Amino acid sequence: CKFFCCSFKRANLRDTQFVDCSFIERGELEGCDFSYSDLRDASFKNCSLSMSYFKGANCFGIEFRECDLKGANFAQASFMNQVSNRMYFCSAYITGCNLSYANFERQCIEKCDLFENRWI
Repeated sequence: CKFFCCSFKRANLRDTQFVDCSFIERGELEGCDFSYSDLRDASFKNCSLSMSYFKGANCFGIEFRECDLKGANFAQASFMNQVSNRMYFCSAYITGCNLSYANFERQCIEKCDLFENRWI
């Protein structure tokens, strides 16, 4: 599947599965927009998501396996489930991915699977 210049803004993509998909056209500077989307338990396997925008997205339980997330922006995204004021837990499976230049600033990704990724 190929999704070029697509807006998934505020879309309900909960429990969806994307395999071998491309979300950016070769040579482009911007990927797809997943701002404020519900991506809980969504799965991306072997996908190209470079320069994608995940601002404010609910990413609890999301799975990225062997994906290219170079330059992806996760500003204000959430990988946690807030149970009470003091209690929360995080869930994400990000393994074997290219995370060069990805923005995870101020993200809480405690106890998430973050194995075999390229960070720089």
